Amino acid sequence: MVSETLTPGCEAPAKLMRADGRPVDWIIASAPVPYPEALAAMKARAAAIANGEAAEAVWLVEHPPLYTAGTSARNEDLLAPERFPVFEAGRGGQYTYHGPGQRVAYTMLDLRERGRDIRCLVNGLEGWVIDTLARFNVKGERRAGRVGVWVARPERGRGAEDKIAAIGVRVSKWVTFHGISLNVAPDLDHYSGIVPCGISDHGVTSLEDLGQIVAMYEADSALKAAFEARFGPVRSVADGLVL
Repeated sequence: MVSETLTPGCEAPAKLMRADGRPVDWIIASAPVPYPEALAAMKARAAAIANGEAAEAVWLVEHPPLYTAGTSARNEDLLAPERFPVFEAGRGGQYTYHGPGQRVAYTMLDLRERGRDIRCLVNGLEGWVIDTLARFNVKGERRAGRVGVWVARPERGRGAEDKIAAIGVRVSKWVTFHGISLNVAPDLDHYSGIVPCGISDHGVTSLEDLGQIVAMYEADSALKAAFEARFGPVRSVADGLVL
């Protein structure tokens, strides 16, 4: 069943916007980023934000092929442990895949300035992806009891659906890190080495799989416009997650 129910108070996007209108640093990595490097940079930036030493940031990256394990990951869901490197992510959730053709958007946001509501944040991240997909004529949907964004696949039978975007966040001192991953044009066979997010009865898809040929810069442009509509202004800064 489709669930469009939001946490009370999240209906108005203004809750997730800063009252002072301070822009978020918008950073696009120019080359694939190794996962340990990304994790260390995110933690450092989040700590700096919490201490008032850095601006909020959204960092858009691609990773080499790899699997990450969230805090709820089950050993039996790692089906091919030797296929790609596996990293402990430190975020919520289970196993997921990252690789070329997938846009990962790491969000380091200060919830002290954005309503102090983690459930509302997750709603907002899902809505951000849904709004982005709509720009490519793809209908992304929420599902009750499952975090992420889903696409119905009626051509495969009644109730068939695939996941197109995963969401996993961690919050420390009211500052978020990790974020979303949107499948633009990854090799979907790479998901066969895990049970993605612990869900075995549904598949995964991408914009390319749905017939939408989208360049990464086009996906980035759509993500930027949709983010600003829900979270407020951004400012583009140089490559690299610097303080």
